[in-house]
Amino acid sequence: MPRAYRTIPIPQFQAISPQIPERETIKYTLIGSSKAVTAIIRVLHQLGYADICDWSPLLPIDNPGQVMSILVRSTCNRY
Repeated sequence: MPRAYRTIPIPQFQAISPQIPERETIKYTLIGSSKAVTAIIRVLHQLGYADICDWSPLLPIDNPGQVMSILVRSTCNRY
């Protein structure tokens, strides 16, 4: 007697394209004496957060004896 085979449905899979997170630019600004700004840049470098060369040169600002340095980073929005 022939054996009856049952067909098992195979679920259909849809290709899921990975979502590319949106990038956003973040600017970090340090303002203070040149000694203090340079010290913080070095600390952040030692912590592995940013290379020293990633920061802008020390820029004079309106306040006497103070400078500014800027770090620009690109980050992902995950929310």
